[in-house]
Amino acid sequence: MDVIIRNPVRRELQLQGSRRVKQLLKELDLNPESHIVIRGESLLTGDEMLRDQDRVEILSAISGG
Repeated sequence: MDVIIRNPVRRELQLQGSRRVKQLLKELDLNPESHIVIRGESLLTGDEMLRDQDRVEILSAISGG
């Protein structure tokens, strides 16, 4: 799968094998409370399965006021 991380610098990774979103974030040492994962135009939950052919983007979720 192709993984694009914008945190804040853009990095691209290619990973093999299926895994859940929460497993991907753990593997990349990214806090699931402060990152969102997008496939296409869909925001994914931690339990959704990712496959080899997927292309996902991981963004820092920043809140402010």
